[in-house]
Amino acid sequence: MKWNKYHFGSIEVGGIEFCRDVVLDRGEITKRKKKGSRVFRNQFGHTPLSLEEKIPWKCKRLVIGTGMYGWLHVMEDVLDEAKRRGVNVVQCPTPKALELLNKEQADTNAILHVTC
Repeated sequence: MKWNKYHFGSIEVGGIEFCRDVVLDRGEITKRKKKGSRVFRNQFGHTPLSLEEKIPWKCKRLVIGTGMYGWLHVMEDVLDEAKRRGVNVVQCPTPKALELLNKEQADTNAILHVTC
């Protein structure tokens, strides 16, 4: 799977443009469903990544693209759960996350924030 263009607010994967956050789970791309995390919005200024979302844990490495400027907050309970499951979490701005995904996708899932 080739991760192509990324601009603030959109990402192109395999020639298909997505204008919202996406989740890569074992080769399948879906929309990030962040409704469960919205209860934490006031604490962080925008919706963080929390355990209230469906996180693609079936991997050895989870790449979290934190947005163009790296402002997506990943709650501590997500990192604790990853450690408990033996999943290596890599948090970085989304452009860097795409570089990582283009280099190595074996046993890697991702959550990619496309704005801030």
